[in-house]
Amino acid sequence: MKKKSPKIDIRNRRAGFDYEFIENFTAGIVLYGTEIKSVRAGKASLVDTYCYFNKGELYVKNMHIAEYFWASYNRKDPKRDRKLLLNRKELNKLQRAVKEKGLTIVPTRLFISENGYAKLNIALARGKREYDKRESIKEKDMRRASQRGDDY
Repeated sequence: MKKKSPKIDIRNRRAGFDYEFIENFTAGIVLYGTEIKSVRAGKASLVDTYCYFNKGELYVKNMHIAEYFWASYNRKDPKRDRKLLLNRKELNKLQRAVKEKGLTIVPTRLFISENGYAKLNIALARGKREYDKRESIKEKDMRRASQRGDDY
């Protein structure tokens, strides 16, 4: 029987504004001790996070998971680098793509899967230029206006 867990959906909203997503992946995260309890409590942040390769393994940097309040010992650094779990085929594909100029890997969403594991959606992304950002703002405004029924 599966446990019902509260809906945890922590998003990196800034990433959608700053980057154009090319391809999305879902990766597991290696967490220690009480970090999963903090994630389940919603005490995590994806602000200013990015992924990098180290010795063929993918890590996420600057992901903040607050210390669990009731933890007594074995506390970890809240901003430590965390290893991401992907298939070797996906890792190789991402590593080749990152070597290409202008591409990076950006975490977009942190959630708890149905079986209780913490998962991280990551995207292979290209940075937007200033005029691309203005274009996406204009499209978003037009979409909102059409939903309201206003004439743009």
